[in-house]
Amino acid sequence: MTNEQRIQEVAATVFDVNPTAVSVDHRLMGGMSNYTYVFTVNDEKFTFRIPGKNAEKFVDRDIEKTNIKIVDKLGLNNDTVYLDVASGMKIARYLEGQPLSTTDPLGHLIEAAYVLHRIHDSELRAVNDYNPQQRLARYEGHLAEFDFDHSDRYNNLKARWMAQRDAYVDPSRWTLCHGDSQISNFVVTDDGLRLMDWEFTGNNDPFYDIACFGNNDFGHALALLPVYLGHEPSVEDYNRLYFYRAYQCLQWHNVALYKEFIGLSVDLGVDFAMVANLYLDKTEKFLNSIK
Repeated sequence: MTNEQRIQEVAATVFDVNPTAVSVDHRLMGGMSNYTYVFTVNDEKFTFRIPGKNAEKFVDRDIEKTNIKIVDKLGLNNDTVYLDVASGMKIARYLEGQPLSTTDPLGHLIEAAYVLHRIHDSELRAVNDYNPQQRLARYEGHLAEFDFDHSDRYNNLKARWMAQRDAYVDPSRWTLCHGDSQISNFVVTDDGLRLMDWEFTGNNDPFYDIACFGNNDFGHALALLPVYLGHEPSVEDYNRLYFYRAYQCLQWHNVALYKEFIGLSVDLGVDFAMVANLYLDKTEKFLNSIK
């Protein structure tokens, strides 16, 4: 069954129509973990998410479903119509707009800071803590299934990160966080900036979300930080940002290696082994930036 046929079959059941009444328009590009399509039914547009291979290793769909109901109160997400926790397939209302990644992100820093403050200052709580150290151990465990031993370089970089942990991992600072607030997940609409894809939501340090904003270009995170804070960042502010970006690179190093092991380099035409090594280079760079 093709992805298009799967979308028609599931959507037909959800909307109680004939599969032929479901028109798959196009796939949204940019995501490496999921396949997201736009489809039309009853003259309305929706998105349909099909998780990538073994995506359940990294996302708990029960937690995601509960957190979506919590963050719906913020009015930042598009409305979820259907989410099957077993398969991870999700239908949501299509949001007309332009991905921030296709515009100039630096022109939307005030709006991005406003969106993140709405999340962090909301006093809402996710049902889970993101807990960077525990999550990293879980991701490492997925690689252990292949009898994989991390390189000395990885272990040394992780040890350097762990040595900084007591200074920067403070649960008393944890608020509701998006967890993947890279620019590709922001959408510029006529009603302002919106934020999609809450798969990695959890209670975490707000600086984690700021660091995510610099996923493609860390200069974006550096530019966002003073706007978010409302003043010139201190050395410690910058250190915290570097610390969490270094963590994210360690985390995605493990994810990239896992994708290599399950054959996604061939399936997707992406050299995930090379990507994994690039993440180690970035980890070292950010750890070296901490003063």
